[in-house]
Amino acid sequence: MLYTVRINLNNEWRVFDGVEERETLLDLLRDKAGIKSCKRGCDSGECGACTVLLNGAVVNSCCYLALQADGKAVATLEGLKGDDGGLHPIQQAFIDEGAVQCGFCIPGMILAAKALLDGNPAPSSSQIRAAMSGNICRCTGYAKIEKAVESAAEAIRKKSGNH
Repeated sequence: MLYTVRINLNNEWRVFDGVEERETLLDLLRDKAGIKSCKRGCDSGECGACTVLLNGAVVNSCCYLALQADGKAVATLEGLKGDDGGLHPIQQAFIDEGAVQCGFCIPGMILAAKALLDGNPAPSSSQIRAAMSGNICRCTGYAKIEKAVESAAEAIRKKSGNH
């Protein structure tokens, strides 16, 4: 049996027909929506390459059925923008701190950082490490990634006037 799934993808309602019961959110995003920032890594929810934000929470889209996302908001890296329409402060911080190496893990890392900073604008180092722990960086760039999240938090606080 095939189903219709309606999701708010990056702040735009989209309707997807012909969705199978066993189809993952990752497959729907990559194959039907053309979203390429969500990567297929381990296919078991361990690496974080497929990370998306579902109603603001971090979700491994490889383990989440597309049917479960019906009626919900899904955010991917393609939808992340700064107030001026350019780079989001988290994206800019990853560039500035040299946290991007091969780039495979970076979309998931950035989305995990966004979820963290949306709920905690001044996280401690241990809170950053815990929030990022669901994402594996094969290039071992963890120190620079942690620094990028700290820098992004500071930039966001300054912009909002909450230093």
